[in-house]
Amino acid sequence: MKEKITILDFGSQYSQLIARRIREIGVYSELLPCTANPSRFADDSLKGIILSGGPASVLSPSAPDVDNKIFSLGIPILGICYGMQLIAKKFGGELAITKRREYGPANLIIDRNTGIFDGIGGGKVWMSHGDNIEVLPKSFSAIAHTESLPIAAIANPEEKIYATQFHPEVHHTENGIKILENFVRNICGCTEQWNLGEYAQQKISEISSLIADDEKVVLAYSGGVDSTVVAAMLYSAVGDRLVPIFVDNGLLRKNEAGEVRRRFEKLFRHKLNFVDASEIFIKALHGVSEPEKKRKIIGHTFIEVFRSEAASIQNARWLAQGTLYPDVIESVSFKGPSATIKTHHNVGGLPEILGFSLIEPLRELFKDEVRKIGGELDIPREMLWRHPFPGPGLAVRILGNVTKMRLKMLREADAIFIEELKNSGWYDKVWQAFAVLLSVRSVGVMGDERTYENVIALRSVNSTDGMTADWSKLPGELLAKISSKIVNSVKGVNRVVYDITSKPPGTIEWE
Repeated sequence: MKEKITILDFGSQYSQLIARRIREIGVYSELLPCTANPSRFADDSLKGIILSGGPASVLSPSAPDVDNKIFSLGIPILGICYGMQLIAKKFGGELAITKRREYGPANLIIDRNTGIFDGIGGGKVWMSHGDNIEVLPKSFSAIAHTESLPIAAIANPEEKIYATQFHPEVHHTENGIKILENFVRNICGCTEQWNLGEYAQQKISEISSLIADDEKVVLAYSGGVDSTVVAAMLYSAVGDRLVPIFVDNGLLRKNEAGEVRRRFEKLFRHKLNFVDASEIFIKALHGVSEPEKKRKIIGHTFIEVFRSEAASIQNARWLAQGTLYPDVIESVSFKGPSATIKTHHNVGGLPEILGFSLIEPLRELFKDEVRKIGGELDIPREMLWRHPFPGPGLAVRILGNVTKMRLKMLREADAIFIEELKNSGWYDKVWQAFAVLLSVRSVGVMGDERTYENVIALRSVNSTDGMTADWSKLPGELLAKISSKIVNSVKGVNRVVYDITSKPPGTIEWE
């Protein structure tokens, strides 16, 4: 039985990032809601519990809580942010709501270099809290502080309970991974390694056993990394009983539909069921400018088109999707009371509407883990390392109304941006890059004449899992070349700007 660490989610947008960091350390992790029954922890493979952060105040009457029984299981516990405040409250400490919420970097000063701080000398950490511990519980001691916060971390070594007010899981925190590793390896005693190759083979075996010999699996294929890896796993599991369907929604990048078809059939040597529904989608989006409404229209239209195509497939009983962890956490309160950021195209009611059972072999994985599995399955690098592309496509990269003319304008600008990144060697150095057509127009001068035309924003970010991201420091001369080429080549554009916002506070996509 695999060793594992369980994270209890209190609604933090970073909860799944904690799970990702534990896996980076080489130990399997799972995420459960904070309301999980303690009976689920009666498992010899469970080596530690982490209480996540969250947006609520522990002093609120409606604050998320956890069953007190988890503290009597004899299992090491680490509280992060809200988790630390909850531990303090449970053990009799006193807390207060601060007048000013602390959000951002702070300098951590460690008072005791033991336990989670073994071998660590302090450094920058990332804070995000509105409550402070005023009086420690009797069984705990303070083990770190900052210039403005007397109690930044606490410990009860006898009970193996530790907590930090800051977030060790985010990359902004220096030594954050080492803190988590100290907890997982030294305090919880985990020794096994989380092996993605074994995970993939296990999933393939499970799918093969689950699906009857006379049943077919329908795959909503997009051409992206996730659906390509799902396709490879399903072909290994069920062979020709997989029926991949690609819906061209008319919202794709330049020449993308044809490229997706060519690459799929070359890799898998199977026909890709191709549906051209571009006119249907563009008509449905006519006059719509609100981002969430766009996403919902595209989702509903996709369901109708996909349902029509899938209805012709005999013995189709299963639907496969390339849903990932970040898709889920940003869409719904999946494993805790987290806030919805935006609706994702591949999280919803499609299986229920079609009457299919759902297969999501990647649902518990992050993008970089999926790419590693793809490498194990011999998927070509050019397919594995394509930049992520949103399900609603260019509709959410066009701010305002979506029209054929505006789609053409954005496609041309985006193609120039990506081509120049590839020519310069920067494409493989960044996580994701794309162009956005803004809803504003600007004054310019072209050929001694005044112009009043459209603005293109360029966006390029570096990330490992999409949960956090920094803007890419592209060379100024490269940006100048791209800007000049777009303005001179794309009719209707007279200005180009570059987005230098990180995530958080922004999202990667603009809508």
